[in-house]
Amino acid sequence: MGKVANQSFRTAIFSYLGVVIGYFNVLWLYPYALEAAELGTFRTIQDLALLIVPFAQLGLGNGITRYFPKLQSNQSSFLSFSLLIALLGFILAASLFWLFQDEIVGLFAKNSPEVIRYLWIVLFITFLALANSILDAYSRSYLKVSIPTFFREVFLRLLTGIWMIFFLIKWIDFDQMMAGLIGVYGLPLIGMVVYLSYLRVLKLDFSWSKFPKGFRTAFIQFSLITFLATAASTLILKIDSIMVSSLISLEANAIYTIAFSMAIVIEMPRRAISQVIMPVIADHFSKENHPAIQKIYTQVSNRQFYISLLIFLGIWINIDFIYRLIPNSSLYEAGKWVVFWIGLGKVIDALFSANSEILVFSKYFKFNLIATILMSIMIILLNYLLIPQFGISGAAIASALVMLLFNVVKFFFLKYRLQMNPFSPETLKILILGIALFLLFMGLPTFENYWLDFVLRSLILVSFFLGLAMLGWVGKEEWEWVREKIKKPKP
Repeated sequence: MGKVANQSFRTAIFSYLGVVIGYFNVLWLYPYALEAAELGTFRTIQDLALLIVPFAQLGLGNGITRYFPKLQSNQSSFLSFSLLIALLGFILAASLFWLFQDEIVGLFAKNSPEVIRYLWIVLFITFLALANSILDAYSRSYLKVSIPTFFREVFLRLLTGIWMIFFLIKWIDFDQMMAGLIGVYGLPLIGMVVYLSYLRVLKLDFSWSKFPKGFRTAFIQFSLITFLATAASTLILKIDSIMVSSLISLEANAIYTIAFSMAIVIEMPRRAISQVIMPVIADHFSKENHPAIQKIYTQVSNRQFYISLLIFLGIWINIDFIYRLIPNSSLYEAGKWVVFWIGLGKVIDALFSANSEILVFSKYFKFNLIATILMSIMIILLNYLLIPQFGISGAAIASALVMLLFNVVKFFFLKYRLQMNPFSPETLKILILGIALFLLFMGLPTFENYWLDFVLRSLILVSFFLGLAMLGWVGKEEWEWVREKIKKPKP
């Protein structure tokens, strides 16, 4: 886990720097600069574009990670081959988008007609994000994760914030700001091209005949099989925002987006670690080293669960304080329970560790496809049932329920097929700690001075986590890991 730990730590640093920028953007800059309907439009267009990306990608991200270790040479040919397939996938996705344009317009015509005039931007963002995702997967296969994370998590959000400031000071109007999103997504792609060129791994080589026998067929088959799972996973993440715009209004989506952005920070540790362990797990499977995978499975579960639980509690016990900092907070605080349910779903996902990554790179990858497709269908059905009943909170509850069921199904499958289990006595200790602190803070009084209240609650929370770790009862390994990496972040 040494290489994994070092890479994931640097990746986590960039991820959380991105979170800081993202929090400033989403919780202050966007609500201050945009009306609620404008913010809803701004987010809906981007979510729609990013929803199309996995369909155009055709599963190539996972395919590159799985088959890269099988090549002793011709990696540049592998990249050019992948880019060509991605281009074909984009052409197919773009054709379907325009073919069903009337139906897409119909989704927003009643409750969110403002979205329709900006639909032309969607495919531009899709193309740029698609190309970036292929280069990201290629870089990840070299275990170069931190710089791509910088471009994806930090640079993109920084550019978006700067572009929004141009709108705020009236250098550009709203139409220009929306069109400018094309450039905002294009610059990180240019950054990835420069970075891979600097590493001397970005070359266009069309010597595809030099691939091992059957390599291309196996790669394409695996990618096409897993692409539905990848697309369904993205659908699970993005469909709620789009359905809120469609079924309620753009203002409701603005409220939902801000609440969702608060909760999404909880999954940052999982996202950072996942980027690093994917090629490691793929390599272990290629060598049939199952004990090493089991070790990663358990360590990742405890580390992700512990850190994600701390972040979740930190957000929830200070939720009123956080909303006080948001411009027009009286409007946006209606999303408070969205934060709770989405956050709880992210903690559940962290608890079950790397089950998706293990399934994708095992011989049982088809099961992950079936499970993910079923879950994507379920999230759509639950949204249709719960959004009319509970509004935006219904969308969040649907996401949490699907996340729980999705992970439970994968857990039992891995336990039965591969005899792998991510849980240990440490898991139970972390769970008990989380429940106890949740109940404790529910009973604490609230101070009139909300800054004092925020400081005291945060100090109490960190003191419990740190104190119990120092006593060796729970979280000792996690705190030692963080302290060690802060002192010596490089290998």
